[in-house]
Amino acid sequence: MSKTITEKTNLHPRNPHRFRYDFSLLTERLPELQKHVSINEHGIETIDFSEPEPVKTLNKALLITYYNIKYWDIPKNYLCPPIPGRADYIHYIADLLASSNNGVIPQGNTVEGLDVGIGANCIYPIIGNSVYGWSFVGTDIDEKAIENCRKIIEGNPKLIDSISLQQQNESRFIFKNIITPEDKFAFTICNPPFHSSPEEASKSALRKVNNLENTRKTTKAVLNFGGQNAELWCEGGELGFITQMIYESAKYPMQCLWFTTLVSKQSHLTSIYKTLNKANVVEIKTIDMAQGQKISRIVAWTFLSEKQQKEWKF
Repeated sequence: MSKTITEKTNLHPRNPHRFRYDFSLLTERLPELQKHVSINEHGIETIDFSEPEPVKTLNKALLITYYNIKYWDIPKNYLCPPIPGRADYIHYIADLLASSNNGVIPQGNTVEGLDVGIGANCIYPIIGNSVYGWSFVGTDIDEKAIENCRKIIEGNPKLIDSISLQQQNESRFIFKNIITPEDKFAFTICNPPFHSSPEEASKSALRKVNNLENTRKTTKAVLNFGGQNAELWCEGGELGFITQMIYESAKYPMQCLWFTTLVSKQSHLTSIYKTLNKANVVEIKTIDMAQGQKISRIVAWTFLSEKQQKEWKF
């Protein structure tokens, strides 16, 4: 008899997705999810996580149920991220800001974050605004992704004054053209492209699908979480992207309290720390995260002294 895990203790304590998905609640809020729900061999309700449509519908149900979203959709083949992991990142950012604010999580729309590579899904700003009332600027090099985020924002009037969008027109830059002299961001947030080529991205997707329980082994990758080229790969891969981000961040040292990024490959950390030291950052924090079988971490850095951090006006 298999042991039922009732709580995902590796998720952040404030994450509402620590327990198994409550499909009776989710299907009540979004009846169209019901057709994707089945009972697995352990007698537990689930969906087919290897197929795009059930995953997208589950995301929609989670956003409606937990984050007060009325409308949400993404175009075919765009990244449809697992919401529990995205929520974790937001909650750890809240703890990081609290560490510079006498242990108190700053809330409200005067706390502004910059989402680098918002994608078509707008997930980080949705969660950050719903849970903590923060405002966001979302950037992306993909015009279609920005356009879809605009539709999501317009479909949810509560987001209109809290999330603004800006296309990055020069793909080799991250903060240039985006951060203006007047901007003061409490944090940046980023899920960088993991891979250095389309082939590498395709192999990874195939491995992911074949690792999922209750799915047929396949030789053709179905990207269950989708992904356009810019979302999945870039020249130099994850390490190249983060290295560029660090060097650019040094040009805006007083305009952001905490720069942060996800780092999926532990082997990249040594090089990232070396680059951060070259950029003369004042403080580096590494926050471990785990979602399912995947271990990841957030690397955060600031150019502000402890005194300057305490004086930061949220």
